[in-house]
Amino acid sequence: MGLGTAGIGGVKRIWWISLWLLTIYFTYLYSSGYPKEGKMGTSFINRDIMMVKNSQEYQYNSVDQKPTLVKNDQDMPLIFIGGMPRSGTTLMRTMLDAHPDVRCGQETRVIPRLLFMRNNWIRSVKERRRLEEAGILPKVLDQAVSQFILEIIINHGSAAKFLCNKDPFTLKATTYLHELFPNAKFILMLRDGRATAHSIISRKVTIAGFDITSYRDVLTKWNRALEVIHNQCNEVGSKYCLSVHYETLVLRPVQETKRIFTFLDIPWSDHVLHHEKYLPDIQLSKLEKSTDQVQRPLYLDALTSWFGHIPEDVERDMAKIAPMLTKLGYDPSIQRPSYGEPDEFIKSQMSSRNSTQQSS
Repeated sequence: MGLGTAGIGGVKRIWWISLWLLTIYFTYLYSSGYPKEGKMGTSFINRDIMMVKNSQEYQYNSVDQKPTLVKNDQDMPLIFIGGMPRSGTTLMRTMLDAHPDVRCGQETRVIPRLLFMRNNWIRSVKERRRLEEAGILPKVLDQAVSQFILEIIINHGSAAKFLCNKDPFTLKATTYLHELFPNAKFILMLRDGRATAHSIISRKVTIAGFDITSYRDVLTKWNRALEVIHNQCNEVGSKYCLSVHYETLVLRPVQETKRIFTFLDIPWSDHVLHHEKYLPDIQLSKLEKSTDQVQRPLYLDALTSWFGHIPEDVERDMAKIAPMLTKLGYDPSIQRPSYGEPDEFIKSQMSSRNSTQQSS
């Protein structure tokens, strides 16, 4: 009996998946087994970077000129930054990028898509059986996925002692990434969902499945997505995942960034408080909606820019629409909340800007 159309389609799908995975695998074998010529470069803080001939490791000469050998494998102490779009993920990665020993870079976009594809394969009993029938067992798939992610993170920017990735929805797969990279740390950016919704709508940030003309729909989808991400963070535990509130980061950056770098086990640097000074050497994407905003010094305008914009019926139903607000410490009944007082650093910055504006 001949194969039906559906059967042929399934065989073709498995064939293409197998070819894709084999391509990644053989690329990995080739790169790890053959020498590459080293390349020298200098970054904005006078770091000398040299790719070692064995592509499984690279040598990074830090500021003190003491060479450190970093292995390119699943034990690397990677940093993943995520959360809902418009929650401060770009600001967080830009502040980390200003640190002498950290490189994040722009959103890759391919990493969350790969994780989504893998999740669909595993969740589907039919697809999982087809993969197993093709000899693509979970261990093989995990090795291919981890190597793909490493190649993207390592090679889409300059070398650094600590590498990080910022793709907001990557943290939907926090538990899986923790299995792949047991030494990785995760930073979950949190922000008042009403401010996030207003930013998504006002800046026309397209997100699959979101109706960005409706506050009710965006807040409903925000609640659903963030609940998944938050639960993932809680599942790996506070040793590996740190929640950072956007409001706290911009109001009290000295204290909050020190807490973040203690969590990352990286020495703190005041560079992170002045990310705008290092912008010529920080990779920014012209296509990311937040790029224009992170080119400014830390500012507080976005804390209140959403006030008065949410429809009355949505405000009235807020506790039911977005129960995660309460869970994260935001009061849905207060329409113009106060997030606290700025620290002395921010007060000084604000005073300096006001003086400059008055003199001009």
